[in-house]
Amino acid sequence: MIERYTRPEMGLLWDLDQRFAKMMQVEITVAEVQATMGIIPKAAAQAIRKKSRFSVKRISEIERETKHDVIAFVSNLAENVGPHGKYIHYGMTSSDVLDTAFSLQVQEAGALLLQTITNLEKSLKTLVNKHQDTLCAGRTHGMFAEPTTFGFKMAGFLEETRRNKKRVKDALNNMRVCKLSGAVGTFSSQPPKVEAAVAKKLKLVPERIATQVIPRDRHAEMISALALLGTGLERLSVELRHLQRSDVGEVTEGFTKGQKGSSAMPHKKNPISAENITGLSRLLRGYAVSAMENVALWHERDISHSSVERVIFPDAFIVADYAVHRMSVLLDGLDVNKKRMLDNIESSQGQLFSSHVLLALVQKGMVREEAYALVQRLCHSLGYGEHLKDRLMSDETVSELLKPREIEEIFAGKKHKKSVREILKKVK
Repeated sequence: MIERYTRPEMGLLWDLDQRFAKMMQVEITVAEVQATMGIIPKAAAQAIRKKSRFSVKRISEIERETKHDVIAFVSNLAENVGPHGKYIHYGMTSSDVLDTAFSLQVQEAGALLLQTITNLEKSLKTLVNKHQDTLCAGRTHGMFAEPTTFGFKMAGFLEETRRNKKRVKDALNNMRVCKLSGAVGTFSSQPPKVEAAVAKKLKLVPERIATQVIPRDRHAEMISALALLGTGLERLSVELRHLQRSDVGEVTEGFTKGQKGSSAMPHKKNPISAENITGLSRLLRGYAVSAMENVALWHERDISHSSVERVIFPDAFIVADYAVHRMSVLLDGLDVNKKRMLDNIESSQGQLFSSHVLLALVQKGMVREEAYALVQRLCHSLGYGEHLKDRLMSDETVSELLKPREIEEIFAGKKHKKSVREILKKVK
């Protein structure tokens, strides 16, 4: 089911107005702290607080001449503040305001993303609880393996989502950083106590050792966390895509009234959301490579990282938020076909239970290698419409060791459901 993205807040956080608003917040906070320390006049800080405003249009006009966006921004603030405008950006370099403001933007975007991830957790948890006993075929290498339950499948994705949520939180904490240490990070233009006080006011922490910029390993960690989040979404998407195949048919994405699956084939219901999410995860992984390449800058700083970050950070947060939201919508509208799951188990001709037959024979005293060879021979010789359970019942060697009741119990799937219930007690 296609669901329009209904969270424009994430996109708005990254527009120019918000970028400059965060930069202005930093400039005002710095001026106020400097005034309390006697670095600039208190009247200047009051004027900067009261009169600071900016115009994106005016900043663009100034930038066309200066070819420097921060100078254009500071000039626009200063012309609005008046005579005290000379104290705006006092003792600071461009990256002081840029990096600190960027940290504030990332924190706001991260808070929104964490809300969206929490919604995905709820969607997954609902499926776990609803389908903890819904038997389905477990597959390895794309082939029948052993029975599992659909709830157990979803529990694995729920736990991965929780790990990815923690990674995002940790990366956000490591980007909760303020930098006001000047041109090469040596505090030659103002004392460290200014940075410490500003950081406290902005709910950030001072960068311990900076160059002209906050070290970009922090930024790379943030984008890498988003890439891992996307990779987890892709793993779930691929699972759902396989389960929706015509020859499997165990789940189906929601299909709304009037929706069309193909311009030529009216019968089509395609896994479009899962496929879209798969594609979005590829974007996030690409952004991670760019973020890691941004870590190695020349000496105390070059500008090669800047253009990259202006693209990948807004895009990565918007893409991640959209992909997580769309997965929640997909899961909430997912049709789980319990009958088809049981039919597919039955189509395995009982071979899904071969490992438990093996264990039962070993428990009765049979040598493991002999038991393995016996079960393998019976499985590989099954003809169309035959069932492993019936072949076991009629096999003389097996009949000497296992009673019909014991064979029936193996194929009932009770052990699988019981063990799943025990495991899912850990998934709160």
